Amino acid sequence: MWERENEYYSGILMNPFHFSTRRLVSQIYCGLKPASSKKQRICFEMARPSSNMVDFREVFAKAKHIAIITGAGVSAESGVPTFRGAGGYWRKWQAQELATPEAFARNPSRVWEFYHYRRELMMSKHPNPAHISIAECETRLSKQGRSVVVITQNIDELHRKAGTKHLLEIHGSLFKTRCTSCGNVTENYKSPICPALAGKGAPGPEAKDAGIPVEDLPRCEDCSGLLRPHVVWFGETLDSDILTAVEKELEICDLCLVVGTSSLVYPAAMFAPQVSARGVPVAEFNMQSTPATDKFSFHFAGPCGTTLPPALARHETEIIS
Repeated sequence: MWERENEYYSGILMNPFHFSTRRLVSQIYCGLKPASSKKQRICFEMARPSSNMVDFREVFAKAKHIAIITGAGVSAESGVPTFRGAGGYWRKWQAQELATPEAFARNPSRVWEFYHYRRELMMSKHPNPAHISIAECETRLSKQGRSVVVITQNIDELHRKAGTKHLLEIHGSLFKTRCTSCGNVTENYKSPICPALAGKGAPGPEAKDAGIPVEDLPRCEDCSGLLRPHVVWFGETLDSDILTAVEKELEICDLCLVVGTSSLVYPAAMFAPQVSARGVPVAEFNMQSTPATDKFSFHFAGPCGTTLPPALARHETEIIS
């Protein structure tokens, strides 16, 4: 089972954890079915989800701890390529062929060209109404003693650009680096990230590798070790501290939104069904139904930038001080 950056890309093979969500994930990887208590069976066999926005708004108005899980569909509306399907190539490679420790070990120059291209592209992209409505909702509800947490599979930092503060990036960030020698993680917004990558990274199939010498690639300021993007690649595990934080948020939330995600990629695909299994309302905002749709209380079809703002707007019962 694989995970992907921006829901499409970073591969993760999970290890078993003692937390409930991770137990489910480890069972999936082992080819086992999740334990099915009577309560879970009842929740998973609920009626088809509602698309009644008035009913959702009533649930939203009462929620104290809201968890919002976001995927590639949110960023796609900002013009971020998904690297999925037949057109999902950079030069002649699919992203999955470049996003591995083995690919980086074989050809760090090629991998860094790919990430340089993506970093430069993202510097020209901006949050869309979905990102902005989430950030504004967080700010507004915090003044009422209510909380909003965003758990994102995306690595583009558009939530951060929009103003989201309580953010858990489970796949890392395009704008962080990690030293392969000392392990130091730092934010890095340089453009280009190093002089040797200036003008490199053209995506077309006719483009050739620059063949940048490894000593000219991004280097650590502390130990001069080779830097790599601080994202989770295929074959790597998610950060256990971030997973612990995610688990805590999912355990206390009383409303969960799933926004712009296919619900096909693990472990994130299990987060919302696990919340639903304990009887918490879950609302899905996506272009189409997903394999998890029937497990949820609500489903709103359409572009997230259109459906989400009215869902998260100030409710008439809210008291603003």
